[in-house]
Amino acid sequence: MRFKLLPEAPESLDFIDDAQRAVPLVPGTEDDCCARLMRRLDFPTRDVARTWLTFLRALELARETESGTFVRESTEPTPAHLRKSFRERVYGAREVLRALDPDEPKSVDEIFAAFEDRVPVWETHRAAEDWRDVWRERVERILAWAVLLDLAAERDDGYVRVAEE
Repeated sequence: MRFKLLPEAPESLDFIDDAQRAVPLVPGTEDDCCARLMRRLDFPTRDVARTWLTFLRALELARETESGTFVRESTEPTPAHLRKSFRERVYGAREVLRALDPDEPKSVDEIFAAFEDRVPVWETHRAAEDWRDVWRERVERILAWAVLLDLAAERDDGYVRVAEE
């Protein structure tokens, strides 16, 4: 399963560790988990907390149980684990990373143009007026996370893919 919700990238990877620790060890409802994330991380809205909870699931740092509650996973958020989960489980991450070149920087607009045909059709109908703006912003967020995870680098004239170890 690949997840679409993607929060804004934080200043450092340490924030992911803090967010994971904010998810309870004892399963809790989505509302309980979001309230806890808001309280511990000072998120401004429940939507931001819910986006982070979903993103933590994508990174395999939290999971939804069969009963629909949420619980923290014991997985350590190491850079290697985060990079792997990000590539494999965040919708668009693989495609955006493939659109990058290691030598020739590409602008967000160029990367979005390469990604645009991957936007699900139903998403273009759901937000018919502004779907390109919504998905261009998602591409920007994917790029910001890719930079934070050392999968990409930002240059003055765009983004480049970083060679994998």
